[in-house]
Amino acid sequence: MMTIDSPEVNGTSVARAMLRSVRSMELSDLSAPACDKLKICLLDFLSCAFEAHDLPWSRQATAIAAKATSGATILGSDVVAPAADAAFANATLGHGLVREDMHAGSIGHHGVVIWPVLLALAQRNTVSGARFLTAAAIGYEIGGRIGRALFTADLALLFRPTGILGPLAGAAAGGYLLSLPEDAAVSALALAANTASGLNQWPYEGGSDMYFHPGFAARGAITSIALAQAGAYGSENILEGEGGLFAAFRRAAAPAAIQLFPDGQEEILAVYNKPVPACNFAQTACQAAIRVAEEVDSIDAIESVAVHLPEAAIRYPGCDFNGPFERALQAKMSIQYGVAAALVRKAVAEENYRRLDDPAVLRLARLTRLKRDADFTTAFPDRQGAEVEVSLSTGARISRRITDVIAATEGEIRVRFRAAAGAVLGPSRADAIEQMVDRLERAEDAGRVAALCAPHLRGARPRSAARAASRGD
Repeated sequence: MMTIDSPEVNGTSVARAMLRSVRSMELSDLSAPACDKLKICLLDFLSCAFEAHDLPWSRQATAIAAKATSGATILGSDVVAPAADAAFANATLGHGLVREDMHAGSIGHHGVVIWPVLLALAQRNTVSGARFLTAAAIGYEIGGRIGRALFTADLALLFRPTGILGPLAGAAAGGYLLSLPEDAAVSALALAANTASGLNQWPYEGGSDMYFHPGFAARGAITSIALAQAGAYGSENILEGEGGLFAAFRRAAAPAAIQLFPDGQEEILAVYNKPVPACNFAQTACQAAIRVAEEVDSIDAIESVAVHLPEAAIRYPGCDFNGPFERALQAKMSIQYGVAAALVRKAVAEENYRRLDDPAVLRLARLTRLKRDADFTTAFPDRQGAEVEVSLSTGARISRRITDVIAATEGEIRVRFRAAAGAVLGPSRADAIEQMVDRLERAEDAGRVAALCAPHLRGARPRSAARAASRGD
C-alpha cells in the first residue's frame, strides 16, 4: 500500500496538489481490505438501486432521461441515455431507500454519486476494472478528506453534505478514470465545485428534494468533466480562494493542504454500509431499540422512552421530530419514529415505513425524547453510539447501550443484493453481476457491469454474458 506524499503547497493550489498526488496511483497501491470494501460498496449500491427502481422518485428520474440508441444503462431497465442523464437517474435510484453507504466523518454518502458517475463513463470509454476501482477509491478519498475539513454540525443544518461534496468526489474519480491531463482534471474539479448544492429544508417537510441531491451531483460531475475535456478552464483556487468553497460555505479559510491517503490511511475503510433503510443517525438507536424490545412483554406498558445520542445526531435536520408524519421520508429521518417502530415490530425494515398511521408506533414516538450524551458526543464521528431507555408502568426501567453502529455485514449485503437484483433481472443475471464485481480487478472492460444491469443485453445473450462475467472478461 502506498503512502501519498504531502501535497506541495508553495505556489500550487490545494486542488492541483491533491490531484497531482494520485495521478500515478494504481490498484496495487491500495490495501487488500480497501479493494474488498470497494467491491462490497458497489454491490450494496446496485442492491439499493434495484430495490428502489420502482419507487416514485426513481420512476421520475428515469422518465426525464433523454432516450438514446447508445450511451449508458439506467440500472434495472432497458433505457439507454446520455451519460449525464443515466448518472442522474442511477444516483437517484441508489439513494431511493435511504440505505446508501455512509462516511460519518464528512456526514456524506459518497458512493451514491461516485458509482453512477463511473458506471456511466465506463460504458462510454473502455477502461479496466482495476482503474475503475482505483478511481472509486480516489473519489471516496477526496470526498471524505474535503468533507472532514469543511463540514461542521452548524453547516450541515443548512446544506446537505452529499450535495456539496458529491460533485467533487465524482469529478475527481471520473477524471482519474479517463486519465485527464492534470490541467483538465483540475478544471473538472473546479467546475464541479460550482455545481455543489443541496439545501436541508426537505427533512422538515418530507420533500423529495433529498432523493435527487446525488443525481444533481453526479450530473454536475459528468458535465464538468466534459467541459474540461472541451477546453473549459476552471478556477485554480476553487477550494482556498476568497470566493472558493471554504469561504462560501464554511466562512473560514481552507487548510493549507488536504493530504490524501496520509500514512496509508484510506477513507473507504471509514465507510460503513447501513443495516436499515433510514437516516444514518437513526441506525444505532434503532439497533438498541430492538434489544430493548426483546425484554418488554407488552409495549402498552411503556410510559416513556429516552434516547441518548451524540449531539450531532440530535441537531441534524429532521432527526429530532416526533410527528406528525405525512410522508415516509419524515419517518425515515425521525429518530423517534425509528425507535418507536423498532420497539413495536422488534425489527427495522422498509415495511416499518410503509404505514405511517400505526397507533402503537405513533404513541411511542410522541413519548420519545432525545438526550445529549457526553461520551457519545466526544466519540463521534469515529464511533456513533446510542442508548435506548424505556420506563414501564410497573416502575421498571430497561435500557440497552451500543457504543457504535453495527454495520451490515458482507454476508447480509450479498444476500440483499441477490434478492434485489434477482427480483428485477432474475437469479442467473444477479449471479453474473456478483461474479463480475468479485473479479473486477481482472476485467478488461468495467463497462460490462452496467451493461449486465439491463434486463435485455444489447448485442449479447444473457448466458454468454454470465460466462464472460465468471471469467472476469
